[in-house]
Order: sequence, then structure tokens, then C-alpha cells
Amino acid sequence: MAHHGFFERQASARRNTSLLVFLFLTAVVLITLAVSLVGYFVTRSETSGLVFQDWLLSSHGLLTSATVVTLIGASSLVRWIDLAGGGTRVAKMVGARPIDPDTRDGDERKLRNIVEEMAIASGVPVPELYVMDQETGINAFVAGYTPGEAVMVVTHGALTQLSRDELQGVVGHEFSHILNGDMRLNVRLIAILAGILMIGQIGSFLMRISFYSSHRASRSSSDSRGQAAMGLIGIALLVIGYVGVFFGRLIQAAVSRQREMLADASSVQFTRNPEGIAGALFKIGLKGGYLDTTSHASDMNHMCFGESARMKFTALLASHPPIEERINCIQPGMLARLRSRFRDTETGADLRSATGARQPAQASGFASDTAGTWEPLKRSSTSPLASTADPESTLGNRLSERVGTVTGQGEDFATRFLARLPATFRNLLYTRAGAIQLCYALVIDGLSRELQRERLALIPAHPLLGVERDLLDKLLPTLKTLGDEVRFPALELAMPALRKLDPEEREGLITNIQKLVAADNRVTLFELALTSFLSRHLGGGASREMPVRYRKYRPVMPAIQKLLSLLARAGTADNSDAERLYREAMAGFTTVGEGNQPVLEKVTMRQLREALTALNGLSPLLKPAIIDACGYCITLDGKVDVREYELMRLVADQLDCPMPPLTC
Repeated sequence: MAHHGFFERQASARRNTSLLVFLFLTAVVLITLAVSLVGYFVTRSETSGLVFQDWLLSSHGLLTSATVVTLIGASSLVRWIDLAGGGTRVAKMVGARPIDPDTRDGDERKLRNIVEEMAIASGVPVPELYVMDQETGINAFVAGYTPGEAVMVVTHGALTQLSRDELQGVVGHEFSHILNGDMRLNVRLIAILAGILMIGQIGSFLMRISFYSSHRASRSSSDSRGQAAMGLIGIALLVIGYVGVFFGRLIQAAVSRQREMLADASSVQFTRNPEGIAGALFKIGLKGGYLDTTSHASDMNHMCFGESARMKFTALLASHPPIEERINCIQPGMLARLRSRFRDTETGADLRSATGARQPAQASGFASDTAGTWEPLKRSSTSPLASTADPESTLGNRLSERVGTVTGQGEDFATRFLARLPATFRNLLYTRAGAIQLCYALVIDGLSRELQRERLALIPAHPLLGVERDLLDKLLPTLKTLGDEVRFPALELAMPALRKLDPEEREGLITNIQKLVAADNRVTLFELALTSFLSRHLGGGASREMPVRYRKYRPVMPAIQKLLSLLARAGTADNSDAERLYREAMAGFTTVGEGNQPVLEKVTMRQLREALTALNGLSPLLKPAIIDACGYCITLDGKVDVREYELMRLVADQLDCPMPPLTC
């Protein structure tokens, strides 16, 4: 992986958006010219004598061009607005059914467990899961505008025909799209394609009408001439429509192919098991991944794990490289191994046995389905925190390299963390009521019973958002037993249930949390991290992407000073150490003679929040240095305590940087 690969890919996703707009405008110009050409020949008798370029500037020509541009623009705009609902809207568009977080179905639980492990290991909230019940092909996609509101959709075929390792390979591939900023681009591409394909749809509609009315209408010559003209215009528009389709597919292929290869490579890196994703691709090669029950299969082609629509000119227009090429890129010789394994199975055996010879569990980053049978080769702490004598070698300055990746240690932490959670506690997080009470429990955990009662009295009675003492009594003891480091992972597990709240309930929950936090007139770092996390992922603008406002550090220097002052104080015991650490951390941002400001005595929580909002406006390529400077402060003493981890997590979350557990 390239240095700061996550940030480079985020920047490249933004650049690709510009490429998309350019290709779209080119397609619009060409389609407009082609339709104008048809208009020129149709109206030639009225405007005889004009050459095409003069006709274009005549009233007929301008009207034709304006109509085409308006039609394309309106179709794209309507779809763009329709998809403003983000991932959930895309899932509904293809007729997918939400998987209940509390599902009892074995295959669905297997998927949920894999997704939870990957989410905790990469530091993103658990995506909402959907299944396309009628689809027997093997496919999957993720959709959404930000990692915090991503949804993952899998076909029934993928759920039932892939082994756990193969499904994990597919999930790893989709997580790469979440982390690399591909999803927003993909959803926008659907809207852009809707406009480009509009003219062809109008053409086929005109052809059908002329064909239908020629059967019904009287045989008067003027009627039949009109119908013939309509039919010809229809055919011409249909042909032009196919040019539009060709362009649309070309745009999909241009944006998508290289990203698919990158996502395959990331999946292997995330799961440490090349056989998983290769086996899934091999089964798609045998069985196909086409989506047959939705009319949107070709719109979605660039988003899916494998090709979702059959098409002509596959070599040129496919959004994905050929299956064989993808398998060979994962590991040379892998395709031959999978083929011989498939030949060795009995004829007529089902597909599950085709690539079902499971890897031993150690080859995979995650435990096998049977809990308790797997021990990783490296000893790994069950805490998400590092503890090491040499911060430089493990975390230190290279903290930004961990953002947007899944490390082996992160996975080990995720499996061990999930294994430690009591079933009753874990199942509560999958229900809306349990997830809400968890948020309350996280604020009052550690207070005396009397104080807890006093604080909870501040929350107004409500059928869903009110205090449920019996649920709190199940949650609080577990939080106490497992310790502070479970707070963020538990919150991530609860996110799918919390996202099921409607906007008023979300607002009510955030207000209640703020009441609990404000009760003692002081805000701890964890309370700030919790309220920021909830408003970031459940608040009104949860799905909005932060536009790039700053391409230099200079305009945000006051914000950097506040953030690093706070971190320097958090990472040291006395003032002189804090001063030294602050100067070292600031050195990367100031020129000689400029960094004379002393470490700030006090940074209020409000100032910190404002500073982080300002820093989120930085270009993605400028964010790694901020993350690394923070990492330098908190790892100086060779260990990261819970408070420092939560501060780091708060900073990363507010900068839209998924922060994996800081295992060493």
C-alpha cells in the first residue's frame, strides 16, 4: 500500500467526480448534436437551403438542442434528487429487504458477524444490511454518501452459496469501496446515466406508439405518413439512445475497472486470505452474478462485486476486469488451483463443494464459525489500545497509515472483543430500545446508583426514548466488567439499530444525551466524543460530504494550535513537557520563527469542536499530517490509554477518517 493510501484515494475519488462531469458533458453535447441532425433532416423541407451549422442556430435548431439538454438534465436531476436518500434509497430501488439486526436466520447472522468484525477492525460504523431475496446470482454492492450511513446489499445467492471465507472476501472487497470514497461517486453515476439513457427510452416509446397506432388507425395516407415519420424518428432516437448507452457504459468502465482491482487487493490485505475472495469470484464465473429481478441491473453494474448485467462489447464496456484476470491478479496460479479443486469434486455436486474445501481458520483473519476453536499465532491484546515501549516503531508518526485499513491486529481485536460480549448484552444492541439505553448507560456508567437515578430523572417519559431501568440493569454491569475500552466498539454495534430511528427520535435521543452530559456542568472527553459521534452519524447532515475549503494549513493554524495544545497536555504530566511536546508537534506546520506561540493553557470543549469542524475542511491530502501530529502527542510515553484513544478517535471521526483500534 502506498504511503497515506487512504487519503490519496479519497483525493482521487474527488478528482474522478470532475472526470465524471467532463464525460457527462461530452456525452450530452454529442447526443444533442445527433438528435439535432435528425431534426435537421425531418424539418428540411421547411428550412430548405440551410446547411447544418446554420440550421443549428435557427429557431428550429435551438429549440431542438434546448429540448434535448432539458430532457437529459431533468432526467438526471430527478434521479439525483430521488437518490438524495443515500444508500437506503438505492437498496429500496432494487427491491432489497433490510436484514433485521436481531435476525434469527443462520446465513444472515453469518453475514452480520463478518460485517461487524470488519467494521470494528476498520473503525467505521456497522453498515445497514439488505438482501435481494429473489436473486440467485452471486453479487453484492455498497451504497451511500458517507461511511457513516453506508448500506451493504447482498443477493440471496451470495448468502446461501458462498462459504464463510468467500463471503468474508466479498465483504472485504465492499469495505474497500466504503473506505476509499467510491460509494458517493457510484451513486452519482446512477443519476448521470439516467439522463444519458433518456433519449433512447423516448425513441423506443415513439416506436411502440407508431407501431401500435398503425395497427389501430384507419389507413388514410396522411395518417400513415405521420405514423411512418414518428416511427422513423423513434428508430433514429433509439439508435442515438444506443450511442448514449455506449457512452454511459464507457463512463462506468472508465471510473470502475481500476477501483475493482484495488478493492480485490484490499480484500486480500484485510482478510489475509486470498482463497476467500478468489473462491467467490470463481463461483461467479461458474454461476454468474447477474441481477435478473430488477430493471436497474445495468444502472448498478459499476457498483456491484461482479458484472450485474449482460452486455455487448464486453471487453470494452465491462465495468469489471474479466474474472480470470481478477483471480490471477489476486495470486498467480490461483485459478488453476481452483479449477483442479472443482474437477476433483464429484460430478453433480452442488457449488458449495466446488470451492468449499475450507482453509484452516488461521489462514483467515477471523475466527471460524465455531467460537473458541481458534488461537491466532500472535498474542494480541483484547484492548483496542497500544502498549509498547517504542512508539516510533509501531504507532507514532505513522498513525495516518492505519486510517482506512484493516490490520491483522485490528481483526484479532475485533474477534476477541465480539467473543467476550455476553449474548444478552450483544442482542440488546440489535434492538432500537437496547441501543438507546446503551447510549444512556455509556454516560452514567461509573456513577453511584443514587447519582444514576438522579441523572436519569432528567430524561422525559417516552414510549421509545424514555428510561428503561430493566434494560439498563442488563447493560451497566457488562460495561463495568469489560472496562472503558469497549465503549466505542459497543456503540458501533448499536449503530444499525439507532439508524432505524426516524428523524424526530434521533433528535430526541441526541437532546437526552446532551441533558445527561450537561447535568454535572462539566464535559469529559468521552462525553464530547459520544455526543460528537451521535450528531455526526445521526444528526441532520449525517450524509453530507464536507467540501474542501482549505488547500493550505495557514488559514486553519488557530484550529491546529488548539487541537495540539489539548493533545500535548493529554499526553504529558507537567507543563514543561507539554510545552516541549507541543512545539515538536507544531514544527511540521510552522516555518522558522513562526511557531513562537506557547501551548494554550485551556482549550474548552466548544473550541475543540469548532477547531475540528474547521480542520475537516482541509483537502484529504493535508489531513494525514494532522493525524500524525496527534499520534505523536499521544504515543510519546509509549502507551495509549483509554482517554487518549477516545480523543484520537474523536479527532479521526470528525475529520472523516476511519480509525481502527490502536493495537500494537
